Amino acid sequence: MISLIVGIVLIAFCVFACLPMGLSWGADIITFLKGCAPVLAAFIGLVAVFIGYADIRDKNEAKKEEANAKLSEKTN
Repeated sequence: MISLIVGIVLIAFCVFACLPMGLSWGADIITFLKGCAPVLAAFIGLVAVFIGYADIRDKNEAKKEEANAKLSEKTN
């Protein structure tokens, strides 16, 4: 319950900070988002590369296990 209240308060503060009649941080927030977009894109790209590499390794490992299973069936 406390986390819900804290979340609502933080969202309300964010809206208040962005509004022109509030703290008027809208332009600063846009500048921040423009600055962090390339870093965020690089981070997401790096994570995607690691996931793709792990997926390829898993598929190759599954193929090897399947081949070993077929081979053991033929010997039985």
